Amino acid sequence: MKTAVRHLLAASCLAGAALGTQAADLTVSAAASLTQAFRALAPLFEAAHPGTKVLLNFGASGALLQQIAQGAPVDVFASADEATMDQAQARGLVQAAQRRDFASNALVVIVPAAATSVPKALADLGGGAFARIAIGLPASVPVGRYTQRALVAAGLWHAIEPKMIGASNVRQALDYVARAEVDAGFVYATDAALIPGKVKVALTVATVEPVRYPAAPLAASPNAALAARFVGFLGSAAAQAVFAKHGFGKP
Repeated sequence: MKTAVRHLLAASCLAGAALGTQAADLTVSAAASLTQAFRALAPLFEAAHPGTKVLLNFGASGALLQQIAQGAPVDVFASADEATMDQAQARGLVQAAQRRDFASNALVVIVPAAATSVPKALADLGGGAFARIAIGLPASVPVGRYTQRALVAAGLWHAIEPKMIGASNVRQALDYVARAEVDAGFVYATDAALIPGKVKVALTVATVEPVRYPAAPLAASPNAALAARFVGFLGSAAAQAVFAKHGFGKP
């Protein structure tokens, strides 16, 4: 009898250890523009939750959403726009009640650092000096949607679309400009600030809707409580200080 009890206790301990390990690994899928900020935030969250390991996965928000929809094991989703999170919510993929906006950004036009032609207004991009313009793919990249809507509102989309060099995420658009493979590009202000020696900001673009970042725990997360704590942590004073350091605004 005692042997059976010992075996039962041992099995219970092993199961508890397995559950603890599972709960301690938190997978966060976040928009590419959040890369540096989230890499700085992860150790802070881990320090506040001993034994927790934050696993970061970055990409275009639309691509991340597709990964989640296809069953990728994700605990938290952080998007670069409300529209992508709205899609996730409509499909029942996230916990709507736990959804929170945690940062904001600005859309800018950048050119290579050595460029001699610098647009002073959006309309200038329609000129011959700007033959190739990096724009995130509007179907899957939030910065591309912000760009498209701003250009449509300005009556410039049809003039600029033929010059578009599609980027799979905002960092690819930044890279195209940094390597002078295009004449200009649309990125977030925080991305442009990463490599000031290779690109320069020509102008800030007025967007149709604010550039805001929402986050939410996944409905299928096996670490629901920890995922909710991470989303809450993004609004904390410590996290907001990190976002400010990396150029993000308040939500």
